[in-house]
Amino acid sequence: MGSGAEAGRRRAQLFTSVVLCCVALCRGSVDTSQPEVRVPENSPATLTCSYSGYTSPRVEWKFTHGDITSLVCYNGKITASYTDRVHIVPSGIAFTQATRKDSGIYTCMVSDEGGNKYAETNIELIVLVPPSKPTVHVPSSATIGNRAVLICSEKEGSPPPEFYWFKDGVPMPANPKTNRAFSNSSYSLNQKTGELVFDPLSAFDSGDYSCEARNGVGTPMRSEAVRMEAVELNVGGIVAAVLVTLILLGLLVFGVWFAYSRGYFDRAKKGTPGKKVIYSQPSARSSQGQFKQTSSFLV
Repeated sequence: MGSGAEAGRRRAQLFTSVVLCCVALCRGSVDTSQPEVRVPENSPATLTCSYSGYTSPRVEWKFTHGDITSLVCYNGKITASYTDRVHIVPSGIAFTQATRKDSGIYTCMVSDEGGNKYAETNIELIVLVPPSKPTVHVPSSATIGNRAVLICSEKEGSPPPEFYWFKDGVPMPANPKTNRAFSNSSYSLNQKTGELVFDPLSAFDSGDYSCEARNGVGTPMRSEAVRMEAVELNVGGIVAAVLVTLILLGLLVFGVWFAYSRGYFDRAKKGTPGKKVIYSQPSARSSQGQFKQTSSFLV
């Protein structure tokens, strides 16, 4: 009984294996031995894929980077935008000189001429570029007790670099409580985005801040140091400014009231009466040879 059951299980396993192989062959399969390819900038790069289960395979390649998608190889030919630097090789495509703009996901797509079978596989091409000198945005002063944000950025490195902050030339740990020199500070540091956030800012946080970009390619690059002063909230100055504003507003209101009470606004409305001139033509010469004055001017 036991041997019969064992033989039955083996037959069932064999049947399942045959069915799965048949399904794989009917559907076709595509694979790659190198799902990630890393090359220095301006170096050759080759992307390959293997496939099975196709009687008349049609191989095409597309490129995706963020929201951008373009065809590299279509209907067995390299597309126009890639003809000067990409060519077809056995089982794949090759770049003569890969640039940083070529970093992204490449998809090898295989189908039968009849369109009944289709499969694909992805290969990520990473063109290695050292980071450039990062830039920092550091406020020259920030109020103690408030939130202060410092930003470090760098756009040239590939893969994207991570960012490390320094205060007065000393590396800042990701968690300030793990280092006695920074235990009085409260901040969070994001090495991916380059943000250094003090929340709240303390008097201890005054200093010269710089950041360093690292991606494992070439030499890490550090920014210039920028000074940030943590200052107390000037309550006395705010109160004084409010009092001065109120005094000036009071003087303005008093001046308007005084002008109304003295009737200055009424006089301005009445104004000065204008001068009128009435003119008439002179009469003709009289018989005695004298003129008679008939014109008159009234002012």
